[in-house]
Amino acid sequence: MHRYMRAIGFSEQMERKKLKKMLTDVVMNSDKRAYTLNQDGVMLGEFCKNFASDMGIAVCGEFDEDDKFIYDYYYPYLAGTGVTTYEDVSVERHAARDSYTGVVDDINVGISLIFYLRNMIPYVKAQASGNLPIRGTSVTLSALSVSGSVMMPIQKNEEQKNMIKESIANRNNLIAAARKGNEEAIETLTLEDMDMYTTISRRIQDEDVFSLVDSYFMPYGVECDQYSVLGEIVAIRETTNQLTKEKIYILTIFCNELTFDVCINIIDLFGEPQVGRRFKGIIWLQGFINFPEDI
Repeated sequence: MHRYMRAIGFSEQMERKKLKKMLTDVVMNSDKRAYTLNQDGVMLGEFCKNFASDMGIAVCGEFDEDDKFIYDYYYPYLAGTGVTTYEDVSVERHAARDSYTGVVDDINVGISLIFYLRNMIPYVKAQASGNLPIRGTSVTLSALSVSGSVMMPIQKNEEQKNMIKESIANRNNLIAAARKGNEEAIETLTLEDMDMYTTISRRIQDEDVFSLVDSYFMPYGVECDQYSVLGEIVAIRETTNQLTKEKIYILTIFCNELTFDVCINIIDLFGEPQVGRRFKGIIWLQGFINFPEDI
């Protein structure tokens, strides 16, 4: 069973027969379904069914010559809210199956964000019709987590908050300039990183690392779409899996100037989440590309 199924309320391991029955139900009683022909003329299908608010299971596959749906794979999902980034995104197909990875370079994070593409049908449709690349898109990120904890925030006054915002804005401007080949900006960023390393190395002798680091967004493990994150909780929702009755937290996280939703089973979260506190955990990052309406 998919490891992140427990994030949407399926914490108990299912027998293969029971899992197959549930996936058949998803296909037969889906809340949303989509179809398209790929470049090879094969009809692809995706069936999604919600088992809790904004989260559920997607079953993907293809149709044979007799219009019979052949199941290929499934995955749990969380439908995020809002727009996380307006940066351009590139998409690559996975080697083993007809699923896709999205890559977006966001200045705020400082690394290329790699996510599992949730709405692959519109992308395949645009690819088959020769409409790529598509401009004017945005991305809504969301994440599933099976291990997390709640941490207290770092206390800051208004003056410190304003200084941090100004520092982030200046750094983003430097990064944008460095991307265009500005040598002075590259040199300034290098010196700032060296100063930061020196400061942290000195303070870490007497202080806890999480009192120095307010938030982070780092790759985790060998799978490219999994990350270790630390960010401020700005909103909380609690929902229940309709089938298993397990309770789920949906946390809206503000991390490295990005805002996205994370869902985690209540039994996998250590601590009590509250707005203003911080979430620390391992996430599987998903993304939904918001294509223009005329695509």
